[in-house]
Amino acid sequence: MAGVGVGMGMVGSRVIAIHHRHHRTLIPTPQFNLHFNLPSIHSHRPSIMSATAATPSTAVNNPVLQQNTASTDSTSGCWPEFASNISGEWDGYGADFTIDGHPIELPENVVPDAYREWEVKVFDWQTQCPTLAQPENPSAIYKLIKLLPTVGCEADAATRFNVDERTIGGPTNMVSAFAYQSSGSYTALWSTQKAGILELEHCLIDPRDKESRVRIVQIMGFEEKSKLVLKNIKVFVEQWYGPFRNGDQLGGCAIRDSAFATTKALDVSQVLGMWQCVNSKAYFQDSPNSVLQELIPVDGVEKSLRDKEHLVLLPKNLWSSIKETEDGEKTWCEVGWLLESGRAITSKCIFSRNGELKEIITSSETTEVGV
Repeated sequence: MAGVGVGMGMVGSRVIAIHHRHHRTLIPTPQFNLHFNLPSIHSHRPSIMSATAATPSTAVNNPVLQQNTASTDSTSGCWPEFASNISGEWDGYGADFTIDGHPIELPENVVPDAYREWEVKVFDWQTQCPTLAQPENPSAIYKLIKLLPTVGCEADAATRFNVDERTIGGPTNMVSAFAYQSSGSYTALWSTQKAGILELEHCLIDPRDKESRVRIVQIMGFEEKSKLVLKNIKVFVEQWYGPFRNGDQLGGCAIRDSAFATTKALDVSQVLGMWQCVNSKAYFQDSPNSVLQELIPVDGVEKSLRDKEHLVLLPKNLWSSIKETEDGEKTWCEVGWLLESGRAITSKCIFSRNGELKEIITSSETTEVGV
């Protein structure tokens, strides 16, 4: 079978962080347009968390993206655990980066006049990502909420710039492909309003801290008919701080991270060379016609040589890479998170020459020295 179709169509240069008041209640907003009953809200996080990341897949047969009608009804045994681990309030910071890894300033129209007068450059959004998954059925929803920058901690920090609501599975499914692991890690392929543009969203959970995650979004476009190219990168660094409340409160002081866009990028020497990989995979080219799939562990250890080609170095020990094989038959879309020296987690989506998704690979990696 061919694969899954993709859906529709500073004074000076000083940089400062943006602060918001702790647990400031927001003005009520419309609830998600849910087509399933909400599970009860638990007061604690589950204790089970696996060590590797998860990812999604899809086949892109041409730049004119068609509506995906593949089934989302089948789900494997780990979905309830995944649903429990992903659900809750995830707050943090987000930033956009160029294909060379340079941070992009926030739009001028959202930056307070005082910042512009002081020539303060603002690169980071404070974000909320309330997420809720239904354990009995393969369905989930989340909102990405960007909050307007404010001057000083006492300013009204509850003003939303925009809200991006997304639905996974169910009758209102918006995702073209979604692969997941019990840990709460996943990768999703989303279509966008712009023709020929899609998003590869890789969500990686820190295996040492189940309440800490990063989401790296590779914005992809098409050139020369079906050739995939990187357009820009979005990064979100988030902390879980409580059960799902639909974003009605800010994490505030409970958030253990801060603005990061202009912090030091990953040192390239720490990711080059030979790595040993323990993999989980999802095969889409010859798999049943299901949008949602679990990543299955693969026996054995594989080796992977990482070089500098097309490697984009990012803050928070993250990287992105889009690379073609020498024969041009495959395109590898990879992101990674260096957890500590000699240890990383990665997520890869592998596409064929004509843009068809072949497989997704998520890995727990160690250098040969660190084994």
